Amino acid sequence: MITLYEGAFAKINLTLDVLGKRADGYHDIKSVMQTISLRDDIEIDLGTGKAWSLLCDKEGIPTDSTNLAWKAAEVFFGATGKDPDGLQIRITKRIPVEAGLGGGSADAAAVLRALNRHYEMPLSLPALAELGARVGSDVPFCVLCGTATVEGRGDRIRRMPDMPDCIFVVCKPDFSVSTPELYRELDEKVIGKRPDHQAMERAFLSGDLEQIVTNVYNVFDPIVTEAHLELNYIKSIMNSYGAVGMQMTGSGSAVFGICSNFENAAVICNMLRGNYPLVYIAKPV
Repeated sequence: MITLYEGAFAKINLTLDVLGKRADGYHDIKSVMQTISLRDDIEIDLGTGKAWSLLCDKEGIPTDSTNLAWKAAEVFFGATGKDPDGLQIRITKRIPVEAGLGGGSADAAAVLRALNRHYEMPLSLPALAELGARVGSDVPFCVLCGTATVEGRGDRIRRMPDMPDCIFVVCKPDFSVSTPELYRELDEKVIGKRPDHQAMERAFLSGDLEQIVTNVYNVFDPIVTEAHLELNYIKSIMNSYGAVGMQMTGSGSAVFGICSNFENAAVICNMLRGNYPLVYIAKPV
């Protein structure tokens, strides 16, 4: 039996725009995404000689073939024709669920990377990301990691310069948001403000953190905040104690603050933790 190990990194959306509904029922999006050091850990046993299984240390996570990590293993072995002779996946969960942080997608991407490396890279990284699109919309980006502009259903990815040095504080309040319902609500609204992706790209090309922060924007944020005003409270704490920018990620409900130094991030974390136990400090990766 062989055991593989891989980190599964959370993502945040520095920008997120919804461009319209597609014929297949999904929506086209455009987003600048960033992976951060908040991570799950994935272990994969190959050659167990037993039926496939999945274990997770957090209750409520699917442990059958509906889990994206399991699906990732299925598509990998289906595409490559390899036979693991039994498999077990173990997930140590740290990324909050239903937060807009891509935890399930990150787990799936980690499975793809670990298996591809073990079998001596039968797939190039772009091909592995393309395979990930069969599992979920955020999986291709999570395969690649780093900083990128993501378009379409998440399948068109263009690398961006690295994020300048900064520290993220991520806070997950105790409510979650239905992503399908949020998309339906957005379809019925006129989007008054959209992120300026050209300005964001110029900011990254210049490595200017101040300008990057100025252009952070998510079209879902006002809708979720209108229904859950505590997001404004979280942002106000972040702003009051030194964050240079703050925004909800994905379809929520986690909020991230961007700090230029660790000291401010630590203070924000301490100020929020009394009311919100799911608060994390992370770096861009």
